[in-house]
Amino acid sequence: MCGTDENGTAPQPAQNQKSASWPYSQVQDYISQVNSYKIIESTLREGEQFANAFFTTENKIKIATMLSDFGVDYIELTSPVSSPQSYEDCKTICSLGLKSKILTHVRCNMEDAKKAVECGVDGVDLVIGTSSFLREYSHGKSMELIQKTAIEVIEYVKSQGVEVRFSSEDSFRSDLVDILTLYKAVDKAGVNRVGVADTVGGATPRMVYDLVRTLRGVVGCDIETHFHDDTGCAVANALTALEGGATHVDTSVLGIGERNGITPLGALMARMVVTSPEYTKSKYKLSQLKAIEEYVSSVVQVNIPFNNPVTGFCAFTHKAGIHAKAILANPSTYEIIDPAVFGLTRYISITSRITGWNAVKSRVQQLGLDLTDDQVKEVTAKIKQMADIRPLAIDDTDSIIHSYHLGLQAQASSA
Repeated sequence: MCGTDENGTAPQPAQNQKSASWPYSQVQDYISQVNSYKIIESTLREGEQFANAFFTTENKIKIATMLSDFGVDYIELTSPVSSPQSYEDCKTICSLGLKSKILTHVRCNMEDAKKAVECGVDGVDLVIGTSSFLREYSHGKSMELIQKTAIEVIEYVKSQGVEVRFSSEDSFRSDLVDILTLYKAVDKAGVNRVGVADTVGGATPRMVYDLVRTLRGVVGCDIETHFHDDTGCAVANALTALEGGATHVDTSVLGIGERNGITPLGALMARMVVTSPEYTKSKYKLSQLKAIEEYVSSVVQVNIPFNNPVTGFCAFTHKAGIHAKAILANPSTYEIIDPAVFGLTRYISITSRITGWNAVKSRVQQLGLDLTDDQVKEVTAKIKQMADIRPLAIDDTDSIIHSYHLGLQAQASSA
């Protein structure tokens, strides 16, 4: 059983121990989980729930193809029972022969499951609410009926040779004994994955670790996680889930989805290229991330946020003089991610009053000009003087540098 020691018992949560005293087996388990995660990309399911989303069949084909080429393990589609077009689109994408496996997300009932299997999907993702809120105000079913229905549907899907996942909805507001009992039953029924969903985005990393680690001691199947970002914890929660023994993370491009959306694909890649660099760089074509995000942003008509990890316009821009000097000497001083990993480059800004002469010297060299350090310091002072008066663009600073250089040449020729 994954996540257990040789006696079949789950290791104690790491926060109860000092990291220096972690048992070797627990450290190895942590490394193993974080270095073998899988992505279930849900732009074409969760992303369709984004306020601005309207995906044509052509949009869906392009997004699915780009995601498959990027290297995601699974692509999750809107339920085929949502609409006639959703059904046709599901069949169309299943017929593309993509490298990624195709899933669809349906309610935990036999009718939905049969419709999903008809489309030719590789896997069916079953979901039902288990919190008291959803049982009372959504579907009105008891935990006993939920378990009975889940096992029947799981057995049907498995009989069709299709992967099946069962997920509780609103997992973190569900009764712990209820959902662990349910997960244990569906695991025994042979489900491929169980899902943990922070449907309202209220979970914290510690809550996530505790639940996933506890669940890992109950089930032997894979554990999928789905985190909404209402309180800004989606990426942290996804990482913590992997640390706790989860195997799969749901993402969407730019995080689009219901309300504030879910774990963004790009932000997760930024985190994992630091946490698990060898696995992440070898498995995913990271240089394609920018094109994927730009396409999806154009379809849903939103701008990529300025502070978006990796692809935000200033993600690798350095402005302060002290930063620029260190970056030019060794980029690792102020960069945790090498932009080249994503096919991007850093930018040293020299267009403000807080620029430094080392940054200006770098620009002088890029322009092919020859100035001494003292001369670079003089022209830097001129740039700062102008920047105190008005905002500058790179053309402005280049003009100041060229004008200063021409003045030096004129002085030399008249001497």
